[in-house]
Amino acid sequence: MSAIEVITSQEKEVKIKSRGEKKTVNVRVWNETVANLTLMALGSSAPEIMLSVIEIWAKNFQAGDLGPGTIVGSAAYNLFVIIAICVWVIPKGETRRIKQINVFFVTAFWSIFAYIWLYVILAVSSTGIVEVWEGLLTFLFFPITVGTAFIADKKIPIHKWPLKLFKYKSSVIIANGDVEMNKDDVGFEDLLENARQQSANLLKELRKEYPDKSMDELKVIAREKIEQSGPKSRAFYRIQATRNITGGSFTQKTIKQTIHVQEKQPTPEIIDNNNYVRFELPEHTVLENVGTYVIKVVIDGPPSNVPLMVDYQSEDGTANAGSDYMAVSGTLLFKPGQTEQLFKVKIIDDDVFEEDEHFFIHLSNPRTQSKLQTANFFLGNPQTTKINILDDDHSGVFSFTASTVDVPESVGTYNLVVERKTGARGRVRLPYHTENGTAIAGKDYIDSSGTLIFENNESK
Repeated sequence: MSAIEVITSQEKEVKIKSRGEKKTVNVRVWNETVANLTLMALGSSAPEIMLSVIEIWAKNFQAGDLGPGTIVGSAAYNLFVIIAICVWVIPKGETRRIKQINVFFVTAFWSIFAYIWLYVILAVSSTGIVEVWEGLLTFLFFPITVGTAFIADKKIPIHKWPLKLFKYKSSVIIANGDVEMNKDDVGFEDLLENARQQSANLLKELRKEYPDKSMDELKVIAREKIEQSGPKSRAFYRIQATRNITGGSFTQKTIKQTIHVQEKQPTPEIIDNNNYVRFELPEHTVLENVGTYVIKVVIDGPPSNVPLMVDYQSEDGTANAGSDYMAVSGTLLFKPGQTEQLFKVKIIDDDVFEEDEHFFIHLSNPRTQSKLQTANFFLGNPQTTKINILDDDHSGVFSFTASTVDVPESVGTYNLVVERKTGARGRVRLPYHTENGTAIAGKDYIDSSGTLIFENNESK
């Protein structure tokens, strides 16, 4: 029975989504009703079954002194004893209700049917002989018993299945294909802001899940999750906007495209000899503790044979220069043929918990280095980039070092380790308590509860 309890108490981790947050919970692998009717029943009746099998085999398949009555009598005796104990242990003046009345009636029906069926095959159908078909039919009743009990336990409305099947077969489902988004659906600015917020929330979740990874690695993971998130209908534009926010283009490891070229009349090629200077990305997201962050400015167009210049300047948003970041301004010089330039922005890290903030950097005044030189040099898009600063001053995420710990019964006292990750700011009080699983407090372990105190910067 101990071995059966170990088997039926096995649990597995399942991820569920509750109020928009993903949580990991432990659930039983075995259904309680199925476990009781199979392993538990088999384990409790195993001695009687083995004795009866040995006796029948030894007597050349002739019933002996034990016979079927041993199993039937033992099962009936166990049932009466269990009922008596269940009635006796209830304190005086208190009542108990059957937890699942459907399962109770199903198992009660099959219990009574088992005695009736045994009487039929031994005294009515073939007196004193158990024929092969009777034995096979008896074995067939067992999975039917378990199946009906499981259906009752899960409250599956089997009486509605024929009606649902008829509806599914007699109805036609028409699905609309993907449609292009137009300006009447939603404003692009609102769409971009919504995507930015979703991207920031995703990065926060990934920081908790992967505390040891860098911001660039988290962005790659975020883009891969977004690209796998669904069909490219209206949501595709949201994904495209979010991809620009987190930086970079497509990150799929393999992209296979089939291009069908249709014959058509040649169209005149439009040649643009202008040069356009722009930010590489319209938006950047960084952690508060990043220190110095590099911004890239690029030039699109044919190679220039004269030096080109452009000014840049920061502007406050919700983030303030001097307290959240160091204001920047200056001029970038592109030498002839050069198409990229970099400049740095310093992000100020503090110990104050605050909301995520942002500021802007603008490009302006594109020109040649010398007034005597001329070039078709203009501002491109994006000529403004937005820098989002994610606050890292959190109290931390608390967890055990392992979700399952196996300890011998003779261990005495066992110390569990609690870790503090993705932040260790401030003094934190963390309550804890034990809860019964298959082990019972007072019988298998001593109930425990209390509060753990994590001091500032304490991580374990």
